[in-house]
Amino acid sequence: MQFKHVTLDIDGPVAILKLDHQEVMNAVSMDMLGGLAEALDAIEENKAEIRCVVLTGAGRAFCTGANLQGRNNQKPGKSNAGSSLEIGFHPFLRRMRNLHCPIVTAVNGPAAGAGMSFALMGDMILCARSSYFLQAFRRIGLVPDCGSTWLLPRIIGKARSVELSLMGERLPAEKALEWGLVNRVHDDAVLMEEAMKLAHELANGPTIALSLIRKLYWDSPDNSFEDQLNLEFEFQRKAGAAEDFKEGVTAFLEKRPAKFKGK
Repeated sequence: MQFKHVTLDIDGPVAILKLDHQEVMNAVSMDMLGGLAEALDAIEENKAEIRCVVLTGAGRAFCTGANLQGRNNQKPGKSNAGSSLEIGFHPFLRRMRNLHCPIVTAVNGPAAGAGMSFALMGDMILCARSSYFLQAFRRIGLVPDCGSTWLLPRIIGKARSVELSLMGERLPAEKALEWGLVNRVHDDAVLMEEAMKLAHELANGPTIALSLIRKLYWDSPDNSFEDQLNLEFEFQRKAGAAEDFKEGVTAFLEKRPAKFKGK
């Protein structure tokens, strides 16, 4: 399926959501955000069949941030640089956070500015060896946005987060792995193969439990210990009521691989 600067392909239970505006290295415009919204509508309409999403970029970039074409003719003091956040970026980020299934991001090139935040929305983040991350905002006189000041300190700590934002220096994939920002780094030629292999493994898993797991970790930073214990209790009851729990226990006792159905 083709949307504005976005393509959506379905491979069995896996949806591949691809940022596709190669002329600007997949920089994000309002048109692209509209295309992403339509693609997510299609995914959610088929959530019974789609059990994992892979987010990646077309061509040689993952996403180089917001599309700045035409921004240089705005008068100082007259620009509302934050208006597109609430209109387009934030709805997309919220929908990704609340998606019904796991997300794998395959970072196939530069992930800069908002593109870095898009990459970090993945539950599993895979990178091409040549890829890199960049908090590009300071280079154009803006502050980090798209949730990066919430995400980064919780993943790599305050010192590294502030350094990335103040200095605007590239963070290579291997260093990002060393810092614990990403999960795996692969040779460029096999990145998508490895991402699809992982996505299918997740899609064939107990996706009710996997969905609840991702929600637990999203909510954890803002919860007290007691709050999190209560949330684990609530979600464990939901997971335990699913058919997949019975299948998992039965398969364990019968010493065979489980055949989960996401029910």
